[in-house]
Order: sequence, then structure tokens, then C-alpha cells
Amino acid sequence: MTQLNYYPLRFAPIYQYRLWGGRNLEQLLAEPLPDGPVGEAWLLSDRDDHASLVSDGNLAGKSIVDLIKADEKGLMGKFAGKFQRFPLLLKFLDCNDVLSVQVHPDDNQKQYIPKGENGKTEAWVVLETRKESLIYAGLKPGTTPEKLTQAIREKTVGQYLHSFKPDLNDSVLIKAGTVHTLDGVVVFEVQENSDVTFRLYDWDRTDKKTGKPRELQVKEAMACVDYSQTDIGPVKPESNKPPVLLRSDHFIVWKHEGINGFTVGEANEPRILVCINGGGKLNFEKDVFDICKGQVFLLPAQTGKCAFDPSGNVELLEIGIPL
Repeated sequence: MTQLNYYPLRFAPIYQYRLWGGRNLEQLLAEPLPDGPVGEAWLLSDRDDHASLVSDGNLAGKSIVDLIKADEKGLMGKFAGKFQRFPLLLKFLDCNDVLSVQVHPDDNQKQYIPKGENGKTEAWVVLETRKESLIYAGLKPGTTPEKLTQAIREKTVGQYLHSFKPDLNDSVLIKAGTVHTLDGVVVFEVQENSDVTFRLYDWDRTDKKTGKPRELQVKEAMACVDYSQTDIGPVKPESNKPPVLLRSDHFIVWKHEGINGFTVGEANEPRILVCINGGGKLNFEKDVFDICKGQVFLLPAQTGKCAFDPSGNVELLEIGIPL
């Protein structure tokens, strides 16, 4: 293993077709969208099939997979050796149409998790809404496996789902096992690095690309449902400075905002910056990195703390890994 000269690393988004997607990410990201409905922009992904690539500097073109193989200590700091891959997956989602009703296993449900994967707890920060926007998060109290099974058979699953109308900047934590879906929103998503999703119900629609309904995984989904996860709503931010929007066993999300300068990053651990509004300059040693709306930077553990100078009002998410 070699030692790399790390600096703040900007990554290009990886766009994903989704039948429920739209074109709303054009307002958020500078990189042109491909044709068709785009549902996801993967912002930081250590996946074999979709690995994020560094956009600028001496490490341009290197994937996050390459970097961890070459200098895991410099990238991960005190977390080196703890994870098989970078433990978080970050995305923007354009839920122009409703997603499938779905559920993810938790880390202990090994029989439902393919080798090399793990469970999935995830969270959202709401970036755009419209009049008819809804977030479905958890079941309604009193829902039983028998009632849910009958609802799947009768195509009435929606009546057992708790939902609420989201506001801008709402933060929602979806623990593994929580039945959920989204409709008519654009969100930032942070999740465990996992691609294990079980569809419980898909609103009886067909995929225009194939002309067929999408595959459901009802047996696996039902086995993973946590019936105690009911009436999930927005999380109240912690009154830290900067405030913590979201906290779980897998990630922490802070929010920096305003016109005054602040510090980002931390010694000996990686941090991710996601700019959701405005922009500014990130200062590292003698170099200055411009960051604007929609961009993501990974601060390797080696870089430590950096100063950020807003160019006007800025909203910047900082994501870390809990000890």
C-alpha cells in the first residue's frame, strides 16, 4: 500500500434511469442528464458496478475503490480496516412519480442479504416539494402481517401506510425494516452502502421500457417488515452548532448555513460535503476549491479540518461516520 497526497476530492454524479424519475435534477446538478426519466444521481458510491470517479486534480479518474485499495489509512483514518468498502452511499432522488412500496433488511437478517452486502438504514433531507407531495414512512398502528398480506392480495396496501406532507428541509430517518416510499419530492439520501431492496407493492404499473410489471419480492419484504415502525415523521434537529439533522448508528448529518465562514472536516476521519444551496470556497493548505449547488466533496481523513468561506448564503450538509 502506498501513501497518496490526498486533497478535497470532488466526484461526478452517476445518473440512474428509474421509471418513477423525471428531469428535476437538471435544476440541482450542472452535469447534463441523459435522456429519459432520471430518478437517481449517485453522488458518492463505492460499488463494483457504479464506482464514483474523482473529477479533478492529480487523482482525477481514480475511483473510490482504487483509492481505498491504494491508501486506505489516508482516506479512512481511524476507520481503516473496519469496513470492506466505504460504508455510505449518497444520492439525490427525483421522485417525480411514486416509488414502489418497499422495505430493507437490517444488518442481522443475514439470510436475506447477499454475500458482500449489508442491511440498509437510510435517511432523507427534503430539497423540493410540490402541492401533492407525500412521504410514506412506516405503517399505521394496528397493522398486522395478516392485514398486510390481505392488502397485498386485494391491492389496497396504501390504506395501511402512514403518510405526511413534507416541508422543505424536513429530515426523515428510515430505519431498516420500515415500510416506506416517496411521491413528488426531490431529496438528498444518505444510506448504508447497500443495494438490497425488497418491493412489497408497485401500484400495479408497468415499466414503459419493458412493457411489463416490475418484479416484486413479497416473501422477503414481509419477512423484513418491522411492525413497530409506525407513524414516522420528520426528525427534529439537535441544537448543536452546527445542528445535527440526522443521527443513526451508521451516519451523522450536520447542516451548515448562512453567510459567515465555518470549519468543516475532522482530523483522522473522512467527511463528505454536499452543497444543497449557494456555494463558496473550500480552503485546504494553499489550495482553494470552489463548491457550488449540487456538488459533493469527500474530505479524506488525511486532510483534516478545512475552512469554508460562503459566497453569499449557503446550505451545506456535512456527513460523517459515527464512532
